[in-house]
Amino acid sequence: MRTPETTAVRNLGILAHVDAGKTTVTERVLYLTGAVHKRGEVHDGTTVTDFDPQERDRGITIFAAAVSCDWAGHRINLIDTPGHVDFSDEVERSLRVLDGAVAVFDAVAGVEPQSETVWRQADRHGVPRLAFVNKLDRAGADLDSAVESIRDRLGAVPLPVQLPIGREDGFTGVVDLLRMRAHVWADGDGSYAELPVPDDLLDEARQRRRRLEEAVAELHPGAFEEFLTHEELAEATLRGALRDLTLSGEAVVVLCGSAYRNRGVEPLLDAVVAYLPAPSDMPPVRGEVPADPGAPFTALAFKVNATATGRMTYVRVYAGTIGKGDTVLDAVGGRTERIARILRVQADRATEVESARAGDIVAVVGPKSVRAGATLCDPAAPVVLEPPTTADPVVSVAVEARRSTDTGRLATALARLSEEDPSLVVRSDPETGQTVLSGLGELHLEVAVEKLRRDRGLEVTVGRPQVAYRETVAKGVTGLLHRHVKQDGGAGQFAHVVIDLEPMEGDEEFVFRSTVTGGRVPQEYVRAIEAGCRDALLEGPIGGHPVTGVRVTLTDGATHPKDSSEMAFRTAGRFALREALRASAMTLLEPVADVTVTVPAESVGAVLGDLAARRGRVTDQTTRGGTAVVTATVPLAELFGYASRLRGRTQGRGTFTTRPAGYEPARG
Repeated sequence: MRTPETTAVRNLGILAHVDAGKTTVTERVLYLTGAVHKRGEVHDGTTVTDFDPQERDRGITIFAAAVSCDWAGHRINLIDTPGHVDFSDEVERSLRVLDGAVAVFDAVAGVEPQSETVWRQADRHGVPRLAFVNKLDRAGADLDSAVESIRDRLGAVPLPVQLPIGREDGFTGVVDLLRMRAHVWADGDGSYAELPVPDDLLDEARQRRRRLEEAVAELHPGAFEEFLTHEELAEATLRGALRDLTLSGEAVVVLCGSAYRNRGVEPLLDAVVAYLPAPSDMPPVRGEVPADPGAPFTALAFKVNATATGRMTYVRVYAGTIGKGDTVLDAVGGRTERIARILRVQADRATEVESARAGDIVAVVGPKSVRAGATLCDPAAPVVLEPPTTADPVVSVAVEARRSTDTGRLATALARLSEEDPSLVVRSDPETGQTVLSGLGELHLEVAVEKLRRDRGLEVTVGRPQVAYRETVAKGVTGLLHRHVKQDGGAGQFAHVVIDLEPMEGDEEFVFRSTVTGGRVPQEYVRAIEAGCRDALLEGPIGGHPVTGVRVTLTDGATHPKDSSEMAFRTAGRFALREALRASAMTLLEPVADVTVTVPAESVGAVLGDLAARRGRVTDQTTRGGTAVVTATVPLAELFGYASRLRGRTQGRGTFTTRPAGYEPARG
């Protein structure tokens, strides 16, 4: 339902590879909209959204930060997301509740590895995007090259709507190809003037406007008809078609600028309002929850901050209205919670409000046990929304308190960490009794451990990082029979199963099917056998690692009229698959990462030798100017400490980025 409240809202995220400048873009947006009165700088540690001490120390975004501002009569709820691959789950949880996004690209590097990762995440969630090519003032910056990389590496259809005025350090503004006007920014205060297109750019601007019209006409039926009739597109037609193509995901509007030098951000905000969707433009969640303030209340909790002074739960309100003092149902936890306060958040600051309605992103105080991914709803109209997916951890470290008296405090602190970040998993090693913390990468765990030290005042000892291995079947077995018979007085247990085990192609982890006919095994027992097989997959025969990529087929079985039960068949399924795994040819899998190393050309030999020593497989190598870029697939276990090694081999001039690439058979 389209209402003024829902059409004048934009919920968007800022997505990018690390160091592309998205936090600087966010800071300029907050300054221009009047949300802050001083421009923050990443290098000075004065940014609003990177408020955590670790973010300021490291100069990167670690935690997704929510802020709100107003532009052109619209409320913009903005989430600045991390760019480092280790914190991709923060991006995933944010994208789940956003309606649109601005993808920021470096004008020199174009699409970088993590740019691809966050773009694919946005694809999965169907989030419409704008592209902002940043840092046009850098040496080597080129809008056209960046646009081509969007086309080639992301498979998108980029539609540039601006032409830069000046190159590199001489970049002063942009030509708006829709209105055929120039926006030129002054040095110092960041003010800009709207002027006629400079004479030396007029012909190029007309050619680019023509190419834009032709590209839009090819994609949009309404624009195509007008183009055939008049051989050109009116500005209103072009603007409307660009919005339609953005909402459908068929094309991506591309803008450009230099956020650091305060150039190009105002047109970006105008484009956010013009092209990105309002909550009412999005399809109903689950097909049944419309963005209607008058509907029963429905919201998704996507982030939890468990601090020493209480819990703040960040929610996206999808339908209805919530007020202070209301009681809501945690549809996942099955318990009611009272909303004590509602906060409109500005990163680490907040303003209390009386209510929130469909389309809003706010924080609530009061719920004591709501986890990220939970649905909060009207107790009279329960509904469960699809939660954000959580990636499986790939790196683990043992953590213990230095003082035995802090063991209890450490357990409480770790529980709070996993509440805030579901991608952090805490478990106890059954063999050593140690507490093991698992996460998505070495940096992810470093940040978590540092939070224990800084925020909780705990002195902890941390073991060496260990990767999470998997096991799979190289060659399976057929016709494996297992009979489970137990008689110890009273009711007995009887289950007879016959299974086939085979490896499976693709990304599926486990498939179970039954070919038993004639009712030889009732359906409830088939489900119990599948549950038993899932139990057996938790520990493989090589080293007790989880088993993945297998298909189990139940081919036969038998029951007893009195002694058969679901428990008996679950036990039989577990033991049958364990025996089948031991009888199969198994393969150990290890997590691997795609690594992109950027180094001076004279250092390539040393880098290639080091990658080979780390069991890396080079997949690409290019040289541009005096810089070489090497791409390789490397086992994750070999990347611990790679940053310092690379700096040593390149006199501090080498950089690298990683991206998870799944699992491969362990080599060497």
